[in-house]
Amino acid sequence: EQERNRGRAMHDFIVNWAILVGVFTIALASPGPDFVIAVRNSIQQSRRIGIITAFGFAAGVAIHVTYCLMGLATVIAQSIILFNILKFIGAGYLFYVGISALRSQGFSMDESSDMATAPRMTALQAFRSGFITNLFNPKATLFFMALFTQILSPQIPVWTSVVYGITCVAMTALWFTIVATVLTTPVVRAQFLKCSKWIDRVCGGVLIALGIRLALAKAGHS
Repeated sequence: EQERNRGRAMHDFIVNWAILVGVFTIALASPGPDFVIAVRNSIQQSRRIGIITAFGFAAGVAIHVTYCLMGLATVIAQSIILFNILKFIGAGYLFYVGISALRSQGFSMDESSDMATAPRMTALQAFRSGFITNLFNPKATLFFMALFTQILSPQIPVWTSVVYGITCVAMTALWFTIVATVLTTPVVRAQFLKCSKWIDRVCGGVLIALGIRLALAKAGHS
């Protein structure tokens, strides 16, 4: 009987883990604030900065996962005040980055060969941009709460929850590292740099639109 229960528990774990990976893969691939920031930091800065930004996103996911597993996500989702605080901080940050992008003049191929002529981000700034963008998005709170509600139960062991959480963090870091690597390959980056000013305009417009959408979000909608 114990062997059967262990086998059933392992089967449930594998099935739920596969569901988690599938759903989270779709979420990561869907365009959003994280993706826009990843594109902008990677193209205008460097592969290193793009990868550090990816780890900033992952750190934000780690925070989301931790409080979701602790049950605090329900409190945040049901508290209009807490939800709105997160919402407006996140929207404000997206507005700030979006306006900065709209005001940017981009930089030419000649300037890109001399990286000292372009405003450079430090590692801390890159990490912080990824971390803040992800952390102050209450949509992430609702997403993880909905996801974990489907695959977690009070009976599952702690290690299972930890594995699920680590999976989300690792997938985030891996996905955006791949994005940064692809975007900074010489051929791809050269093409993007030819229209860097317009990329800034598009990224800025998208970030402001996302900020407006976030500002109008309601706790009851994911």
